[in-house]
Amino acid sequence: MFTKNSYRNVGQTDLKVSPITLGTMTFGDQNTQNDAFKQLDYAVSKGINSIDVAEMYPVPPKAETCNLTEKIIGNWLKGQKREDFVISTKIAGPRRSIDWIRGGPKSMDQKNINEAVNCSLKRLKTDYIDLLYLHWPERNVPMFGQYKFNPKDDYADEKLINWVSIEEQLMSIDNLIKTGKVRYFALSNEWPWGVMEFIRIAKIKDLPLVCNLQNSYSLLNRMVELGMTEIFFRENLSFFSYSPLAFGHLSGKYLKDPKANGRVNLFPGYARRYNRTGVNKAIEKYASLAKKRNLNLTDLALNFVYSQWFVTSTVIGATNINQLKQNISAYELDIIDDELIQEIDSIHLEVMNPAP
Repeated sequence: MFTKNSYRNVGQTDLKVSPITLGTMTFGDQNTQNDAFKQLDYAVSKGINSIDVAEMYPVPPKAETCNLTEKIIGNWLKGQKREDFVISTKIAGPRRSIDWIRGGPKSMDQKNINEAVNCSLKRLKTDYIDLLYLHWPERNVPMFGQYKFNPKDDYADEKLINWVSIEEQLMSIDNLIKTGKVRYFALSNEWPWGVMEFIRIAKIKDLPLVCNLQNSYSLLNRMVELGMTEIFFRENLSFFSYSPLAFGHLSGKYLKDPKANGRVNLFPGYARRYNRTGVNKAIEKYASLAKKRNLNLTDLALNFVYSQWFVTSTVIGATNINQLKQNISAYELDIIDDELIQEIDSIHLEVMNPAP
């Protein structure tokens, strides 16, 4: 399906990735190692070379399953040619009540960054990480369903007042790149000010440039279009979209059966960004549009993300091989045209970003 000719550069680097990245956050919880190996093998058979992991995976994060995803990927990589793949992993930041990771990551200081990378390398059974993400900002920003910046929160916690500077974070990453443990670095769940500050300081201090951003992006969450896409264009920054199906909501299955089997009901209370009243209203409208066009809602939602000019690669995850096959095959559908985009945008303006 995907060939090297269809791979895309990650920012200004020499990394080339398939337009689809295999997400792995279910490996070790909803998926066994055997399940995971089948998904990985299938993805590779379709030309996917980009695999997205994180030290805190699987999610929802739990002490008893923490780090299992990286271990599974490491076990799989033993039988592969390492250079054929772009392996990404992410460093957990502070403020998320995950005390079982490195005793509770206090900050993005050099000690925590080094420890996170060294442990990830050991679990992944590799000598280097192609793309290292800072999983979320250390400073006070709206995250995971929040969308309003509140200056008062800067003073609600001593850790927020004394957050590690972006320059210090870049210096730690620079050292890891120079030692060969990391090739490039990226940001996740970041906001425009943070992206531009990482770029500004890197240029002034001759430190590593961020090459990629990974944020949530779907029909229900188009926040990156509000200021971030100009940065992608002007700074030659690539973008990996995650949650293109909005935690399964954009499959439409929860409209038909609110108690349907899936992550929403397996882990009640998790991903609260999808609990807002506007979510179902938006899904109903997109489902009606898909029906009018004789389309599957899943295919409509995925193709919308796949076709955006600023999306370098879309991170898709599945809990079974059939879902994975559908999500990958949807890439080949030629369904997005100017008229359909106008109809999508009309719904978006009526029910804008119900799950930021």
